[in-house]
Amino acid sequence: MTNQENQKEIREAIQAANLSLDSLERVERSLNGARNWGLWDLFGGGMFVSMMKHSRLDDAKMEMEEARYYLRQLQKELRDIDVPMDIRVEVSSFLTFADFFFDGVIADWLVQSRIGEAREQVITAKARVLEILADLHNWENRLLQNGGQ
Repeated sequence: MTNQENQKEIREAIQAANLSLDSLERVERSLNGARNWGLWDLFGGGMFVSMMKHSRLDDAKMEMEEARYYLRQLQKELRDIDVPMDIRVEVSSFLTFADFFFDGVIADWLVQSRIGEAREQVITAKARVLEILADLHNWENRLLQNGGQ
């Protein structure tokens, strides 16, 4: 692969990393909103608060699908330049059902726990994407310094 082709592949990977990072940040914002509503729910917020919490969780799930798409694109672009990557992000839907139908402190606490776990996964994925992005920028700079045509 020529230096120019390498630069093109690195630019495509950088674009995919930026899209991944943006989508992960949207997921994190939705999960933060769900966590905040969940705290109210733990202290007896009632049906309205539960609905708001689950609305934020539904937003997070949709955004999570978008993030997965962009992370797969990033994986594809990194394969083009022989860089391995494995990022997994997942949210369970069972607890949404449990929270509406078994509304109580234990179900609310379990949902809060799952929100926290999902947030940690997103934060870890964001950190990994940031590392990859920094590496890609370093590789791009090295190629440019070594006669980037």
